[in-house]
Amino acid sequence: MSLGSIRHWVFDMDGTLTVAVHDFAAIREALGIPPEHDILTHLAALPAEEAAAKHAWLLEHERDLAIASKPAEGAVELVRELAGRGCQLAILTRNARELAHVTLEAIGLADCFAVEHILGRDEAAPKPNPDGLLKIAQAWDVSPASLVMVGDYRFDLDCGRAAGARTVLVNLPDNPWPELADWHAADCRALRSLLG
Repeated sequence: MSLGSIRHWVFDMDGTLTVAVHDFAAIREALGIPPEHDILTHLAALPAEEAAAKHAWLLEHERDLAIASKPAEGAVELVRELAGRGCQLAILTRNARELAHVTLEAIGLADCFAVEHILGRDEAAPKPNPDGLLKIAQAWDVSPASLVMVGDYRFDLDCGRAAGARTVLVNLPDNPWPELADWHAADCRALRSLLG
């Protein structure tokens, strides 16, 4: 299957459609999370009250980042081209849905994604769990195999693989996970040129 023939596109957001700005080491430090721990997994294991307080801090921190978001190289043109071709578009992010919307507004792409097709950490189990991709496939009434998951990190690729979708790695000059990525593009501009 050629990339240009795919009609159902699911994008990670931070670092994929936007310039990556999250300093995960600083976030872990601020929240007292060990350096080797995944932030969302760690918070999910905390007592309810402590988890709620730390999630609230994280949401406010991420809100500031969302408002200041800048589009990744070629991301706006890529998404607009796919929308113009009549492709179905969704966002699957480990961020909160409301902040995904703020981010999309900031980079000028909010009109390309229906709010019900923006899944954050409260609408689906966080990536690498395939839950969100399976929910999107179900909502669109298509097989997960007809989706492509586009992201900048291993979690995106693992999620796509686990769901049975195709995968694209962007915004990394090299591909450290060739066994997980069906396509690799240095950035969204290069990905757009792969559409043909």
